[in-house]
Amino acid sequence: MVMQKKYIPVAVFFAALLVFLTHIGARATATPVFTFAEEEKAVYLTFDDGPSTVVTNRILDTLAEERVKATFFVVSDRAMTRKETLRRIAEEGHTIGVHSASHDYGKIYASEAAFLDDFEKCAETIRTVAGVAPHCYRFPGGGDHARMRELVEAKGYVVVDWNACCGDEEFPNADAETLFRRTVKTSEGKSVVVLLCHDSAPRKATAEALPRIIAYFRGQGYAFRAF
Repeated sequence: MVMQKKYIPVAVFFAALLVFLTHIGARATATPVFTFAEEEKAVYLTFDDGPSTVVTNRILDTLAEERVKATFFVVSDRAMTRKETLRRIAEEGHTIGVHSASHDYGKIYASEAAFLDDFEKCAETIRTVAGVAPHCYRFPGGGDHARMRELVEAKGYVVVDWNACCGDEEFPNADAETLFRRTVKTSEGKSVVVLLCHDSAPRKATAEALPRIIAYFRGQGYAFRAF
């Protein structure tokens, strides 16, 4: 009995070591997920419904000049006639996310099968034309689509919502100053901002407001991030 007790501390040590190594192994092999960097102020510039020829390229010019990366949620039916613009988004290091193929809400949300068909068409266009594999998704029109979210996440995608907007969807005829002020108002008090913008025609005011939007967040100490 005395000899057996001598080995108890050793057994306990190896048992604890095994648990620790198992925990580390699980973390190393787990599927990565997106989490916001809570330790810093961060802003994610996101652009929906493009690409368009003029607006998207003006936005890309500004992003390149400011050395900022962004996320573009594209409509693949539009991208098929603007392949060079879609390729430029990828080549300049921005994230391309799935938005939809048709952007026709009635068709997209008619059934699970219709939803997945639209989703896959858009994802395939991104892979084929831009040469990148998309990993994030945004619902056309936003909203809470619990079952559809499950289907998207089951494919390994992260669903990206937003918590601030520049107002170019609500006020399509707004000028750049209005969009800038709207951006500031909706982002105030947030340590992590996911800003909703649009790069579809004819939203030239969004492109015009972008330099001021970037300057504002930079001046407030935000780091720019893409998904």
